[in-house]
Amino acid sequence: MGIIIGIDVGISTTKIVGLRGGKPSAPIRISAADPITSLYGAFGKYLHDNNIQLEEVEHVMLTGVGAAYVKGDVYGVATSRCDEFIADALGARYESHIDHAIVVSMGTGTSFVMCNGDDIKHIGGIGIGGGTLQGLSRIMLNTSDIKQVSALAMQGDIKNINLLIGDISAQPLPGLPMEATASIFARAKNDAAREDIAAGIIGLVLQTIGSASVLAAQGTGCSDMVLIGNLSLLPQCKEVFPSLEKLYDVHFHIPKYSQFGTAIGAALAYHKQKDTEKQ
Repeated sequence: MGIIIGIDVGISTTKIVGLRGGKPSAPIRISAADPITSLYGAFGKYLHDNNIQLEEVEHVMLTGVGAAYVKGDVYGVATSRCDEFIADALGARYESHIDHAIVVSMGTGTSFVMCNGDDIKHIGGIGIGGGTLQGLSRIMLNTSDIKQVSALAMQGDIKNINLLIGDISAQPLPGLPMEATASIFARAKNDAAREDIAAGIIGLVLQTIGSASVLAAQGTGCSDMVLIGNLSLLPQCKEVFPSLEKLYDVHFHIPKYSQFGTAIGAALAYHKQKDTEKQ
């Protein structure tokens, strides 16, 4: 059996992973000016870096918004497409080993997919994500480099930006501790430090995604959320999501290859399709 290549094609960023013997290996990410350049650049680099010959590739599975720009087969290798939400769920389930969870895909925006075994359903989303972080940072910090913003935020104090319950109440409110956020950016001043602004922007994005995840879970009986996508790599995730866990009695999980969850899911979808065809 040959290698299955899963590729998550974004508008400017492509993520690729190979599935050999049912196990993903050596995922990489490539950025380029357009999806076609990004896709073929990622594919070529993956084969080169892993010393894989083209004839060793059995099938290519494409997913992501940029996949629509790719017509026909990739480099003459049999190529199929996988629904992005299915890929999200399959990749998150494989990486987290959790069968019943809400998959929170944090990309340019954020989508929510309910995964209950093989029952996979897109249940909604919000227009807050990496695109929001970059746009606000571009306006307020004159940069859209997420790594730079994250580094600035590590030196900032979000208490100088957000209004907390303890700022407006002499005692905790029902279900809300004193350190819980009452209003995002409500304490921001005209002369706020860049570091504090960066902390506020990242906090706004991650807190909104986390709170929306909890709301999406209402009535589902599910308390596990699996985070995938580029934003899951932000060090601030280790601060924001544990605080939401305590507040709402839920569990947020960030798998080892969370950044590549969708690409892994696309590769896994090939075997799922083959199994379905045999039935």
